[in-house]
Amino acid sequence: MDETVRPLRIPPQMLVYADKHNIFHLLQSLVSSLIIDQPEDPIPYLIGLLQRSNMDIPRILVVGPPSVGKHTVAKKLSAELRAVLVTSHTLLQDQSELSQQARTYTMRVQETPVEHLVKLIQKRLRETDCFNQGWVLVGIPQSHLQALRLQEAGIIPDHVVMLEAPDDVLLERSQGRLVDPVTGDIYHQTFICPTDQTVAQRLEEGRSLSDKQLLADLQHYRCEVTGLSSAYQHVLKTINADQPHADIYQQALAFVQARHHSRIPRVLLLGPPGSGKSLQARRLSNKYKMVDVCCSELLRSVAANGSDLGEKIRPYADAGRPVPDGLVLQVLEDRLSRLDCSHRGWVLHDCELQQARSLQESLYQPNKVFLLELTDDVCLERITLRSTDPVTGQRYHTVSRPPPNREVYDRLKTRPEDKAQTVTHTLTQYRNHTAALQSVYPDVVHINADQDPHCVFEAMENKLLTD
Repeated sequence: MDETVRPLRIPPQMLVYADKHNIFHLLQSLVSSLIIDQPEDPIPYLIGLLQRSNMDIPRILVVGPPSVGKHTVAKKLSAELRAVLVTSHTLLQDQSELSQQARTYTMRVQETPVEHLVKLIQKRLRETDCFNQGWVLVGIPQSHLQALRLQEAGIIPDHVVMLEAPDDVLLERSQGRLVDPVTGDIYHQTFICPTDQTVAQRLEEGRSLSDKQLLADLQHYRCEVTGLSSAYQHVLKTINADQPHADIYQQALAFVQARHHSRIPRVLLLGPPGSGKSLQARRLSNKYKMVDVCCSELLRSVAANGSDLGEKIRPYADAGRPVPDGLVLQVLEDRLSRLDCSHRGWVLHDCELQQARSLQESLYQPNKVFLLELTDDVCLERITLRSTDPVTGQRYHTVSRPPPNREVYDRLKTRPEDKAQTVTHTLTQYRNHTAALQSVYPDVVHINADQDPHCVFEAMENKLLTD
């Protein structure tokens, strides 16, 4: 290979345009559909896809152990999203040869062969209503083998909702089932009660599995659940079903409404000092492989590298004075234009609000902005009580992470910028500029940073790729 050939740098305005119009997601959807369906004439097929009113039709699986409430959640999702509900029962209803053969296995109390089941599902999902409206497939697959066969047949969901609950809860729920004879909706004497009194009066006792059969089915599911999870790990949301049904449904709905666009993440983290921006940036970088860009560290690095830009920045760094916003923007644009940021995306943090405003007016606009919110009292406690071990570089905190022994404690040093007076001044400046933030980033996502760091990350992650 010719080593003199340099990789192409993608102009930033191309990425901004592609992100704004979801070009990457559009291309992925078109190519995936083309490869899966393999039409004889691809051009009219692609035109038909583009003319379809909604490219983001639902393709959802709802799975879980028996009596966990899969069908109830799936039916509500189907109604909310106007997608076709596909169950093992509806698959047997038409008069096709495939359905007739499947009914034969059911009458003999035999499991339908995997190949036959896949053909039956494939036929149903290719019908016009599923093609145009999308589908919610419930209770299938039940094994890792079925999941693999469905994937090989091109049945690939965008979202998989997996409901989970302890066995004792499922045993309790299997008893007391009630059925609405008019709608077929399933209720329970304790867990799911109808709000409409007319519906409540017409409910009938539902058919339940015996404890012995339920335990056998649960044991089979527990043996398969790890394989099911691994088959769909990139599109999977596991929801604890041992909570009020309304909460379960809202979590499922929020997950399936998240549009997982194949866009390149450009994340900006804002917040007062001590809100945990560096920690959350590191976690985002580790999980999503985006480039961690710390503005203050980047400025120090450039000041020390001997470049022309570094020579302009060094006097400010040596004197401990703020670097002018114009120079900061030059440094950021140079870093964010590099191939790793263009290909993998980036998470930027530790920059001033005015610098964030300048970034919004450049070609390197973030497509997700998080504001980590924290009161001044908590910020002061987090910062003024922390200190650093000059030997190991480890950072400790008097309350949340005390040093391991007296020897380490005696050599700890507090940075000048962590003194109470300095922190108070920094917080005052931050609050003075925060008011203008909403006009610069009207879609900023507010995150409560006064909680466990894992909860903060989970809240950010839930919003990361949603519109």
